[in-house]
Amino acid sequence: MPAALHTDVCILGGGPGGASTAIQLAKHGVKAVLLEKSTFPRDKVCGDALSGKVMRTLERLDPSLAALVKAESTAMPSWGVTFVAPSGRSLRVPFSRTTGLGEAPGVILPRIRFDDVLFQRTKTASGVTVCEGVAAKAFVRTPEGWHITTSDARAIDARFVIDASGANSHFARQVGGLPMEHEHHAAGVRAYYTGVRDLDPQGFIELIFLKDLLPGYLWVFPLPDGRANVGLGLRSDVVKARRADLKALLVELVTTHPQLKDRFVSASMDGPIQGMGLPLASKRRPLSGDGYLLVGDAGHLIDPFTGEGISHAMISGVYAADVAVDMLQRNDLSAIAARAYDERVWKRLGKELAISTRLQQMADQAWLFNFVVDRANKNPALADTISSMFTDLDLRERLKKPGFYMDLLLGRSTTKA
Repeated sequence: MPAALHTDVCILGGGPGGASTAIQLAKHGVKAVLLEKSTFPRDKVCGDALSGKVMRTLERLDPSLAALVKAESTAMPSWGVTFVAPSGRSLRVPFSRTTGLGEAPGVILPRIRFDDVLFQRTKTASGVTVCEGVAAKAFVRTPEGWHITTSDARAIDARFVIDASGANSHFARQVGGLPMEHEHHAAGVRAYYTGVRDLDPQGFIELIFLKDLLPGYLWVFPLPDGRANVGLGLRSDVVKARRADLKALLVELVTTHPQLKDRFVSASMDGPIQGMGLPLASKRRPLSGDGYLLVGDAGHLIDPFTGEGISHAMISGVYAADVAVDMLQRNDLSAIAARAYDERVWKRLGKELAISTRLQQMADQAWLFNFVVDRANKNPALADTISSMFTDLDLRERLKKPGFYMDLLLGRSTTKA
């Protein structure tokens, strides 16, 4: 039987959230044990898009890691997003006004590669012991912290736990008390295709809002060598009400829908369709408690409108490490002290997530999508405003205000404060 390990922090999960936590703890010189149930490289069902926010977070965490990701042969630079309204009209929105110049703000890279790059760096982080292929099985609260037993019968005694074990986290449910609520959860499916026509040469990702799929959407994200990540997502309560089979629906849409069938007529699926669960941040939940913090998907931090969760996992992982270090130094690992983590996360992400929640609630209005896309195609200033909303939260917040649409209806300027 393996010997027991003693550590300051036990990190559950080696995805982007757990890896970011470990790398940040190593900067502070804090010892940690990271438990990862899978063996890397392992796939993660996802859209594979790394937003500009992901890349900026990675640059701050470790510039050399960001350089490795950008140099990946399987990476596709991404300069923007194309919104396709239910009417079929599209709006091409660049992430930057300097599209095509310098480095692209975003990257599309399969998670099997992105996660492995981060995980391998974690293995070299000073003071971090990585237990790969080892799952945490049971947690017992002790006066000294936590006694954790694992799938290989190892015992770990840790002063503190940071849970980054993802959407299906047992710790978050059993200890953190975070249930799965259908109205604050989404289901998604994804497949890889080759031979899809009309993929954007500048890596613009496509979000296609089909009328029959609202309030969800279908995506097509280009990859090198003519491959594409194709999938769809829909809120779980809607899936349940419609009794929808998302895997069958994806195949049906790409083969029969008028907006898609010609693009997929010569396409072939590369591997199976796989499903995923997305715990959404459309409801604010506690992210901490007595002796623990919840990171990323384990804390239900996925953007409710876009479904993006990688950047939130990494941001919250860095914050978790910083707060844990302060708590360990003060020898105060209480639930009250841990609230500093919640405050930091919600201060950074709260406004953005509130806006996204409102946009999600508006997403089933087909006429609204058609209206905005039609006006933006006729009005370059409006299109530029929408582009700026990717980086300017104050501008993005205007989308949830009725006055924004009244301005559009009456032909007034939408760029006013």
